[in-house]
Amino acid sequence: MGKTTVAVNVAVALANSGAKVGMLDADIYGPNVPTMLGLESAQVMVQQGAAGEVLEPAFNHGVKMVSMGFLIDKDQPVIWRGPMLNGIIRQFLYQVQWGELDYLVVDLPPGTGDAQLTLIQAVPMAGAAIVTTPQNVALLDARKGLKMFQQLGVPVLGIVENMSYFIPPDMPERHYDIFGSGGGEKTSTELGVPLLGCVPLEIPVRQGGDVGVPIVIGEPESASALALKEIAFRIAGKVSVAALA
Repeated sequence: MGKTTVAVNVAVALANSGAKVGMLDADIYGPNVPTMLGLESAQVMVQQGAAGEVLEPAFNHGVKMVSMGFLIDKDQPVIWRGPMLNGIIRQFLYQVQWGELDYLVVDLPPGTGDAQLTLIQAVPMAGAAIVTTPQNVALLDARKGLKMFQQLGVPVLGIVENMSYFIPPDMPERHYDIFGSGGGEKTSTELGVPLLGCVPLEIPVRQGGDVGVPIVIGEPESASALALKEIAFRIAGKVSVAALA
């Protein structure tokens, strides 16, 4: 559903606005954030602190980042049960030299499993953004995730509809609803949460993710980049309002 693409571009957009941003890749079994942030070959430094080992996050495009991808070989699978996943996420939260941050963006795996529960139990969250595509199957999963956060007391900032429509590069005036249309808006209305924005599907989004240059940097005036930047600003506004409440 493009959760990592949305999370990476939101983090970079926030950093470009002048905020101090960190990003935690909590998709332990499929860590793709290093690739999308251009940090695939980065090395995380381990230092000895007063409380034991401390990780120094990697940094690119204005974002500090940690990921399981730094700790394993490229093709090495992570075959862990819940307690080990719990431990590494807590290490990423509490044993990383994050410094002073305005935002810590967390990219979570699909579903309502151990990673989500660990994060919710380990740290107070300002809110969750639910990423979906317009098609019914994706919306069913998104609704479950949304309900999980609500039941556990985490504010839902809103829904992001990714891959809303395809824009062919040779005919930018054309829009094709490959995955259907209106699903995000309908779900946001039914569940009473805001629709944060709709991100079109463009080939440069995929290209930028593959080479580590998020589209908000690579093609900042594209339709996808403009939508993602607007989503980032809406998330920032909702987080600010919650902090003042």
